[in-house]
Amino acid sequence: MKDFLLFSGWSEARHEPVAGDASSRSYTRLRRGKDTAILMQDPEGDVALFARLAEYLTAIGLSAPRILAIDAAKGLLLIEDLGSDLFAAILKDEPDQEGMLYQLATDVLLHLHDQTPPETLPVASVDHLATATDLVFDCYLTGAGGTQNDQAKADLRAAFQDALSQHADVADVMILRDYHAENLLWMPDRDGVRRAGVLDFQDALLGHRAYDLISLLEDARRDVSDETRDQVIDYYLSRTGADEAEFRIQLCVLGAQRNLRILGVFARLAKVRGKPGYIDLVPRVWAHIQRDLAHPALGNIASIVSAHLPAPTDAVLERLKTNV
Repeated sequence: MKDFLLFSGWSEARHEPVAGDASSRSYTRLRRGKDTAILMQDPEGDVALFARLAEYLTAIGLSAPRILAIDAAKGLLLIEDLGSDLFAAILKDEPDQEGMLYQLATDVLLHLHDQTPPETLPVASVDHLATATDLVFDCYLTGAGGTQNDQAKADLRAAFQDALSQHADVADVMILRDYHAENLLWMPDRDGVRRAGVLDFQDALLGHRAYDLISLLEDARRDVSDETRDQVIDYYLSRTGADEAEFRIQLCVLGAQRNLRILGVFARLAKVRGKPGYIDLVPRVWAHIQRDLAHPALGNIASIVSAHLPAPTDAVLERLKTNV
């Protein structure tokens, strides 16, 4: 790393750790006089992919970090520092700004969906999304003290294949996947959609245009007000002309799929990576699932979930935290 920083001109910079995410990536803010940059270390990932996607997002007029230097073989990336004004942090102190910030985040998606997506993105196909729900049985159910149930797992997968095939089988836009308030930065000195800095997009797929919108609204880390949720959905519908009834079903199907997978991811993070703090987020994710499954179009999925997956009681949460 010393050679990398020397080559890029940042060897004398002061290092300040930056909070990371659920992955194995680490981030460090470098200070060199008045200048700053972010050092990303991702030895297990593909920093070249991150760089290509960042360059694409910047080219279409969004505020992704500019790439300053890269050593793909060592998993090192030096990127533009977009600041530290995360939407989530701002809203803790200024909750009345929620409507404005979430409309801006929606404008970013509308802009992204108007672009031709980058080539070679993996596809979030019906089979891919349906199979991803296996994780809720493999990790959440077993971590909560239940017995693995391969038949119920297969039934849930089949139910999602049916629901997704019927309501959300189109994959025609770039989806960022982890699109929420802790991956968006407020940049008021820029204009238009560039006022939202975009982070954590290296797992992007070609997918359905409702996916990132429900990711934004059903945030595992913060509660979005019903007023803002309704305003964002109405705004998106008014801008796109999408059929309201069908779009709301799409949001529920994709929201349920995403949140069931997240339950499994959080359980796995607690067990495999020793990060039990993610279990504190499980009740909110469970509430999102219940809201999505209340839609009549998801009745079959709701029956399987209620029959085979335990609600996150205090006892279940404790087992998930201590499941090592």
